[in-house]
Amino acid sequence: MRTKSFFATAAVLLLLSLATAAALFAKGASSRRTAADAPSVVQQIALDKLAHRTDDEAAPLVYFTRDISATGMLRLYDALGWDAAGKTGVKISTGEPPASNYLRPALIKDTVQKVSGTIVECNTAYGGSRASNAMHKRVAKDHGFLDIADFDLLDEDGVMTIPVSGGLRLKEDYVGSHFRNYDSFLIISHFKGHSMAGFGGAIKNISIGFGSGTSSGKSGKAWIHSGGKSLSNPWGGQQLAFCEAMADAAKGVCASLGMYGNGPQHIAFINVLNRLSVDCDCDGNPAEPDMHDIGIVASLDPLAIDQASVDMIYIAPDSASLRRRIESRQGMHTLEAGAQIGLGSRSYRLVEIP
Repeated sequence: MRTKSFFATAAVLLLLSLATAAALFAKGASSRRTAADAPSVVQQIALDKLAHRTDDEAAPLVYFTRDISATGMLRLYDALGWDAAGKTGVKISTGEPPASNYLRPALIKDTVQKVSGTIVECNTAYGGSRASNAMHKRVAKDHGFLDIADFDLLDEDGVMTIPVSGGLRLKEDYVGSHFRNYDSFLIISHFKGHSMAGFGGAIKNISIGFGSGTSSGKSGKAWIHSGGKSLSNPWGGQQLAFCEAMADAAKGVCASLGMYGNGPQHIAFINVLNRLSVDCDCDGNPAEPDMHDIGIVASLDPLAIDQASVDMIYIAPDSASLRRRIESRQGMHTLEAGAQIGLGSRSYRLVEIP
């Protein structure tokens, strides 16, 4: 009788412990969501100390504002002087639940609607809540993106290839088949750390981000992660090969959108440097940022905008954790590889927009 009583008591205590743990987890996730929705606390950085800033008029322009708001983003977009021709996709990260630092719809809404954009994404290669079409669409709805624009999963109906010229690892890139349905893309990236790439910005968003997920049968994400070795397994590849494959895929995307020709360029880039965690928005429970926000940057050059973003991190006095994450994953090699293959320019002219 005592034995039955003991096990009954133990079972009750276990259920109470599990309930308490679940409540604490939910409370922590809720707390992180609240922090991510709070207004930015922007630090002042010495822009004259940026390592790759130049006055050379041949260098691409990078526009910068400390105003992390819908108005600030729209003002920066207007400064670019870029016209979104035809049907325009706006590539973002929808963010992994329950508490990732994805860019909130209220921040990007005015800019998305300025270009009459459709928000576009691809499924993941690592499982989670965005690995299948139905689940991913649910996340996009839950996170509020369907309230501001139409939404399209580019790999919902399969895969297409894009040629890569002069790549270090790839000769072709695998993206969602709906990619061909768009005339222009505006790339709005949350700049932050990443557990595998060191950092994520414009280059990662147009390489891994446009890469088809494992749900499509041929995963462009796995292709890049493996350095062009596998279309199904994203794990176990060499780190430098991964960094180089990201640069290769990014160049393939840019070339397909007229970046290197004599005609109009059909791709433009915005990076938001807020909620600067060491972890990516693919992490549903990222580390809390331990540095202040910086601002928003915009450019027509994906390498220049990411280099400027990294330079800003490196002069921020409270950026030690993020700098360690970038260096521990050899993140700088992505920028080096991009320069080597002609993705863009690491040097840039900076124009601050009040």
